[in-house]
Amino acid sequence: MKRRNLLAISTAALALGPIHALWAQDTKKPFTAAQLDQMMAPIALYPDALLAQTLMAASYPLEVVEAARWSQANPNLKGDAAVAAVKDKDWDVSVKSLTAFPQVLKMMNDQLDWTQKIGDAMIAQQKDVAESVQRLRAKAAAAGNLKSTPQQKVTTQAAGGSSTIVIEPANPETIYVPYYNPAWAYGPWPYPAYPPPYYPPPPNYGAALMTGMMFGLGVAAGAAMFGGWNWNHGNTYVNVNRATSISANNFNASHYANGTWSHDATHRGGVPYNDRALQQKYGQNRPGSTERDQYRGQQFENELRGGQAGQRDGAARTNAEQRAGAERAGGTQVNRGSGSGEARRSSGTGRSDALSGVDRGQQVNREADRGRSYGGGGRSFGGGGRGGRR
Repeated sequence: MKRRNLLAISTAALALGPIHALWAQDTKKPFTAAQLDQMMAPIALYPDALLAQTLMAASYPLEVVEAARWSQANPNLKGDAAVAAVKDKDWDVSVKSLTAFPQVLKMMNDQLDWTQKIGDAMIAQQKDVAESVQRLRAKAAAAGNLKSTPQQKVTTQAAGGSSTIVIEPANPETIYVPYYNPAWAYGPWPYPAYPPPYYPPPPNYGAALMTGMMFGLGVAAGAAMFGGWNWNHGNTYVNVNRATSISANNFNASHYANGTWSHDATHRGGVPYNDRALQQKYGQNRPGSTERDQYRGQQFENELRGGQAGQRDGAARTNAEQRAGAERAGGTQVNRGSGSGEARRSSGTGRSDALSGVDRGQQVNREADRGRSYGGGGRSFGGGGRGGRR
């Protein structure tokens, strides 16, 4: 069986910064306009196709982690060449397409909380997401900070009594990923309780960005662009023919009726959805599954934040093993209690297991290194989702 290593999740130290107000929401309620604008602010000015594919991929956070790790291990592959190299991976086509843009994958992997939130919004409130993007683009245009450049073409299209702002590459074969500080891009921010996060560009991307919009080198990724927006209806679409060429081995064209994108739960990997309606819709609300879903959710959160705790636990284990070795060297015999699994001294006096306090996060890391799943189902948390897929 193909083994998977999820250590990247436990080592992802998240800097939440000003976005903390968003995470305090009641996840049983839809995201508000203020919350959506806060989440979308870092990417709303992406070209339409890249924006659509980023949001699609965000609904599969475990695959994003895997793709980010692959990208880090293959730094010389970018653009269409990188996408061709992962053609046989079993990731969703949207995740494969983002290997063309290592900097985007890195941002998503570094900010996993944010990635999961924008993915959840995309699944449950796609029309609201589209409206948020258009609100933000209108604000950027009104502030004089969104216009055509040698890298991108910005147009306004009228339809049905309203207008939409479309962003396309100036050259369809060369894609530029913009970086900008939302505090500058959108002018005065209308939601003081929900300030927009700013995720700076990666090292060596260009000159330090204080104000304005930065573009790095163009990426030859025309073939990796398969998605887009139907702004009049507030939904994303999929160019099925192009998606098939990107992901011929596992792309299910029948899943996308009339080319309209919809979330594919088979790529979710057991990560819990943020409300019960989605759990029911995508099969995570089976009889007796409530406790398992809660466990997965807590485990996922622990993994997101468990890097430093895991290091401390590793040190604790090392110290405990050293003490145990010293005891054996000093002539203290350790016997196994019959059936109890606890170590006892030869005198018969019980003692607590020296490792009983080791945090579950470190154990999960070790299991991941051995390619074992959480609960025994492929790469899923708690054995749910797409465990055992090859």
